[in-house]
Amino acid sequence: MREVTYQFQFSDGHRETLQVGSAPAEETGALPAWTELGFHQCPNCPLSTAVTKRCPMAVRFVPLVELFARVRSYEEVTVQVQSSERTVAKRTTVQAALRSLMGLLSAASACPRVDFLRPMAHFHLPFSSEKETLYRVASSYLLAQYLLKQRGEKFDPGLDGLKAHYRELQEVNLAMATRIRRSADGAEVKMADGTINALTLLDVFAQTVPISIDDTLQELQPAFEQTRD
Repeated sequence: MREVTYQFQFSDGHRETLQVGSAPAEETGALPAWTELGFHQCPNCPLSTAVTKRCPMAVRFVPLVELFARVRSYEEVTVQVQSSERTVAKRTTVQAALRSLMGLLSAASACPRVDFLRPMAHFHLPFSSEKETLYRVASSYLLAQYLLKQRGEKFDPGLDGLKAHYRELQEVNLAMATRIRRSADGAEVKMADGTINALTLLDVFAQTVPISIDDTLQELQPAFEQTRD
């Protein structure tokens, strides 16, 4: 995937930067115990601890958790997101900014449960609304099914598979929140609420998709109607 850089400027003047690329640099360094695959492993995780040592999504989250360990979710922050194509800036809250960043980190990870979101990481849109995100997710999923059909492989002619993916993602989000909250010995991780609140927002969206996707896409229908003379 292309490199995306998130730059944060806080009200007290200090700045933080996090760069997301094709592979997390932390994989080669020392990692906290909460990234071990068997530590609060997702109930629906298809990976085996005998083969995979670290949770791919947790590894992606390490720099984010470390950067925002003492930042409150309600704090205001100016965020600038840079990629090779564009720069996007917004004044928002920490948890809203982290929701956008965590969505990118999740989709960019090697977690099998987010394979269907990986194209979204390649075409990341910072701070997208729920309706924009749902439009992009549905479009990406349907394009993937079209490509499968072109290759003569099994494909989903509708959105049932997408809804099933999001039901699986709910379990991942819940387990990831537990993983981040707890240390290897069961003690609370010393961190502020920004990261957990951002993950909660992602989970709320994941819970909503299977229920609301049909209604939301119906609301988008006027945008696809041809103009009549």
